[in-house]
Amino acid sequence: MKIFNTPTLFKAAAALFITVSSIAESRAQLHPLSGIYYQNQYLANPAMAGLEEGVLRLNLGYRQQWSSMPGAPTTQALTGDYGFGNKVGLGLNLYNDKAGLLTRTRVMGTYAYHLPLNGENEKLNFGISLGFMTERLADEDVNGNPGDISIGRVNERETFVDGDFGAAYTSNKLTIQGAVPNMKNFFKKDDNDNVVDQSTFFTAVSYKFYFPQSLNGMGVEPKAAFRGVKGYDDILDIGANLTFANEALSLMGVYHSSQSATFGAGVNYKKTLSIMGMYTTETAALSGYTSGNFELALRVNLF
Repeated sequence: MKIFNTPTLFKAAAALFITVSSIAESRAQLHPLSGIYYQNQYLANPAMAGLEEGVLRLNLGYRQQWSSMPGAPTTQALTGDYGFGNKVGLGLNLYNDKAGLLTRTRVMGTYAYHLPLNGENEKLNFGISLGFMTERLADEDVNGNPGDISIGRVNERETFVDGDFGAAYTSNKLTIQGAVPNMKNFFKKDDNDNVVDQSTFFTAVSYKFYFPQSLNGMGVEPKAAFRGVKGYDDILDIGANLTFANEALSLMGVYHSSQSATFGAGVNYKKTLSIMGMYTTETAALSGYTSGNFELALRVNLF
């Protein structure tokens, strides 16, 4: 006996897809990868690519929502950047986000210019990223007719070109930065009048304090960031990163005005290999649906 026919199953799958995708997209912007604050600032601002001359930095980030719901969102990011001796930095940013049936992949190449100033390693930094983004619906996982024309139309959408721009002032202690992500949507507002949850801007300021006589060299870096998300109130992030034993150990915490918080701890081996684990509680609006997410970040400095 048939309880559900194929059209009914497809409608149910489509409804689930729309719901999960909406929640996942809002989470992606309300909760960007936590590495943007301290571990890998290049993720949020292309001006931070190749900031250290002669150093190749490789960063890997993985985030998993702590939920048993099928299709729970996962995010992976891989970046590499290198600082050349002619004030130029180059970077590559690979980002993949999967939620339910929808997978988004973004590949960006970055050019950054670092203008030295007088003082304590002071620089004016400018960066621009250019690349493409694709979106695909996993028709093989649909509980219905995978040959449905609606699914085909989703996967037939063209890959589109996108870019990011950023600028920053950096020194040994003070960092002030700002970035405009998703420049395609920034300049073509008529293309996304009905779309929400998109990141519109990112700004941050931080200052490093160092106490060499405390705990074998203790560092404190408070930070405030202000982020825009289309369709939501702008988000204020306030936190600090603590390092001990000349940055061998680190603890970080950030409170978000979306009523969530991020906590992390990490180890750093000779400033070459760094591993950090972070947990972010869910926002007040989504706390009834998920228990937050865990993120693992790995950084390797070569040369």
